[in-house]
Amino acid sequence: MTTPYLDRHNDYLQFYVRPEDGVYLLTDDGYVITDLQQSGCNLDSARRRQLLMSTVQGFGVKMVDDALQVHASPGNFSIRKHDLVQAMLAVNDMFYLASPMVASLFYEDVIAWLDLHEIRYTPRVKFTGKTGYDHLFDFVIPKSRTQPERIVKTINRPDRDTAQSLAFSWIDTKEVRPPDSRAYAFLNDSMHAVTSGVLDALRSYDVHPLLWSMREDVRQELAA
Repeated sequence: MTTPYLDRHNDYLQFYVRPEDGVYLLTDDGYVITDLQQSGCNLDSARRRQLLMSTVQGFGVKMVDDALQVHASPGNFSIRKHDLVQAMLAVNDMFYLASPMVASLFYEDVIAWLDLHEIRYTPRVKFTGKTGYDHLFDFVIPKSRTQPERIVKTINRPDRDTAQSLAFSWIDTKEVRPPDSRAYAFLNDSMHAVTSGVLDALRSYDVHPLLWSMREDVRQELAA
């Protein structure tokens, strides 16, 4: 099955479906992990392997011999398809440009910055949206006396697809959260500038884009 999302090579992401014991097996057949490894991304360290597993498990996806896969019934096929595609996008984005020489990943950099400034958060929070689809966010900063709940997603490789994916997640989620909840996107601009199209797309769906190079500008807002 071909999805409308593009991978790093501007090819449409695909996955495979086959009947298996009365249900369906959906799998990327190892494409995402193999492609990252062949591009020089080292996933062998214990830290990166743990982060990889927590990412896919957050979507209810299993990893079998580097293949991402889920089982689906006719009744939940669309939801499980959504989970698999979101896991493929998340893994690809999280480890993009994570060469063996990179000391840390963008997600880890954001954690270190939040901890440094004592910004309280809950990591890896999944919400079920209005449509019944599950959406995994990287951090939730709880409500305080002066600020509402803040839901945060990190995007290592900001582009049209990652922006659209977050926009859909937030549109589907915000109606089941408190009415004053806010969504933020930490955008990694340390390697490449973030285009105005990505920023405008996020803002149009009420997601606040936060450039990593300007993170100190929002420190008080997130810490409050």
